[in-house]
Amino acid sequence: MRTLKDKTILITGASRGIGRAIALRCARDGANVVIAAKTAQPHPKLQGTIHSVAAEVEAQGGRPLPLQLDIRDEAAVEAAVRQAAETFGGIDALVNNASAISLTGTLSTQMKRYDLMQGVNTRGTYLCSQACLPYLLKAENPHILTLSPPLNLDPKWFAPHVAYTIAKYGMSLCTLGMAREFAAQGVAVNSLWPRTTIATAAVEVFFPESVKASRTPQIMADAAYAILTGDSRGSTGRFFVDEDVLRGAGVTDFEPYAVMPGAPLHADIFLD
Repeated sequence: MRTLKDKTILITGASRGIGRAIALRCARDGANVVIAAKTAQPHPKLQGTIHSVAAEVEAQGGRPLPLQLDIRDEAAVEAAVRQAAETFGGIDALVNNASAISLTGTLSTQMKRYDLMQGVNTRGTYLCSQACLPYLLKAENPHILTLSPPLNLDPKWFAPHVAYTIAKYGMSLCTLGMAREFAAQGVAVNSLWPRTTIATAAVEVFFPESVKASRTPQIMADAAYAILTGDSRGSTGRFFVDEDVLRGAGVTDFEPYAVMPGAPLHADIFLD
């Protein structure tokens, strides 16, 4: 059975939420975990920094490398990826988790917010993938896993928040194109999205009523782990849903993932 022991996993936006959960799941195998995120000092409203997650990764048996990083900065991304590869001798997987969100309509979305979402979501995913690929092409079982939804051109997913949908679908288009581009070289490029809302800071802000009707980030971490330990030549260009991945891995009881067991769950957006 394949594990992530001694593998190097670079995770963007890993200082909290789903990114942190994936980092800790990888650490349990003894992985090298590159914690790339902007938050290096405690935030007054949000828990977690690259250093607090690094301590947790170490406690779980992993080897952490905390790197303060704004994935909109090309030179900084290239330097961070190079440092990660030099520190651990290569890169085996990239998790494009960092994302910016604004669920606002066209008339209420300021262009600076539009630019932020495009810069972090679509451009950041493209840039991080581009920077990691030279190392991934040398890895034994290379993966790029992007947290973005299946592509669905139904207008109902665009009308309420055109800018955000464009930015998230841009991430998914990276998966679609890069999977085919690098299939022959054995690099798996896939996306992962949750069936239900996940109890993260974003959900607390935009859907506070959904927190108790959500699952914990652990379900996404377990699904990501299942994908990252799979054969990179066996599955690429897929738009996975967390619950489906875990059912395929034999999980039948999802109650442990519920914030409030027994409560009706809220479906996430972009999924019919």
